Amino acid sequence: MKFFAKYTELPTSLFDDNNSGHMIARITHNVGQVAQATTDAVRKVVQEGFTALGLLVYLFYMNWQLSLVFLIVAPIIALLVQYVSKRLRLLSQRIQNSVGDMTHITSELVNGHRIVRSYGGEAYENQRFIESSLYNRRQSLKLITTGAVHNQAMQFIIAVALAFLMYMAMFLMEQASVGSFVGYLTAAFLLPRPFRQLSDANSDIQRGIVAAESLFEILDTASEPDLGHYEKPRCQGHIEFKNLSFQYPNAEDYALTDISFTAKPGQTIALVGASGGGKSTLVNLVSRFYPHQHGEIRLDDVEINDYKLANLRQHIALVNQNVILFNDTIANNIAYGGLANASRDAIIKAATDAYAIEFINKLEHGLDTLIGENGVKLSGGQRQRLALARALLKDAPLLILDEATSALDTESERYIQAALQTIMKNRTTLVIAHRLSTIENADLILVMAHGRIIERGTHNELLAQNGAYARLHALQFKENEAIAF
Repeated sequence: MKFFAKYTELPTSLFDDNNSGHMIARITHNVGQVAQATTDAVRKVVQEGFTALGLLVYLFYMNWQLSLVFLIVAPIIALLVQYVSKRLRLLSQRIQNSVGDMTHITSELVNGHRIVRSYGGEAYENQRFIESSLYNRRQSLKLITTGAVHNQAMQFIIAVALAFLMYMAMFLMEQASVGSFVGYLTAAFLLPRPFRQLSDANSDIQRGIVAAESLFEILDTASEPDLGHYEKPRCQGHIEFKNLSFQYPNAEDYALTDISFTAKPGQTIALVGASGGGKSTLVNLVSRFYPHQHGEIRLDDVEINDYKLANLRQHIALVNQNVILFNDTIANNIAYGGLANASRDAIIKAATDAYAIEFINKLEHGLDTLIGENGVKLSGGQRQRLALARALLKDAPLLILDEATSALDTESERYIQAALQTIMKNRTTLVIAHRLSTIENADLILVMAHGRIIERGTHNELLAQNGAYARLHALQFKENEAIAF
């Protein structure tokens, strides 16, 4: 539970750098390895450890000279345990990685099964999983073999020691009574069992140690930086970028360079340009998904880093091009997270304003319809309208639309655009748009390329400049004519 809670606090960059399969396997596999090491293995260590210790104390008490034979074999056993432990940790790490790979491949197949089938990828995916599974089996066999050889080698060393002990007892215990002699040898021959159990426990413990390392690596990772102290019940939506530059970790070039513009409350700022120009990066910085290094982003004349993170995001409603929905009812997807206490009437109003209520009412259970994982039972346009309804219900003063109408058909888009025009009057809106027809009424259009703003102005001003925006507009106009023809 603590580990899952940590996932909710991790920075976005960590999710970017790790594939989902390995992150899921840490919870589904690695935690189980730690649990086994800290329950069964610890029980064995305590129980058999005290048994072995008790027997050794008794043997040294009965005849310390004869018992010195155990001190002779102790270094040999210690070296054996050290070598085997190191190998067990190596093999356990490989197994954990292979489990992560198998989980990742399975996850991709489950989520992308339509593409797999459409492009005849069944054999390819099967081969990927077979290779990963066979690798896992090879490492598992090596792990079991190492444990078995270790166990038998230790038993052999102890057997040799006991044989030597029994031989020496003939000479060193000549004066002992029959009871003492038999008691001593009985205690000595009881030793192999606890040592064998300790050897088995060591295998579980080594696996647990490796699993724990991967867990503590995440638990020790710094959460999203949240050093802000400023809070505000509701901001006005005045946002200003001042000489902002941003570079992703380990990247050679800057994703954004010297970005400066101002959006007044209620204004709509459109970001256009070719893919890779830095548009999505720019809006991600507003929500502090990534920390900016140079320049400022000010919301209501306060640097966004000075806001408490939760309070900052409370002022922002985000609608991505890739809509994320949850395996729950439509109502719970609209009233998600901090919106969970919203009234039924408010949910219906948000769905109505997003032109989603029409298709919702046609469903058998209406707002209580389960939509499947990521809304698989809905069309692309329906999923997008639910995302818009969620943003409308949040009623945040700052609205970010990342191609929010891309999956809508022409009729739905016209209704949504009409609804958005009304909604945007009271909100500062940042719009990323590839369809230039959707942002002709924007207060300011920023044309971006290679992380820089190369043109800025209204729709008519940019057309008059006859620059990059005019070329994009002409190109789309020709494409629309071709499609209509």
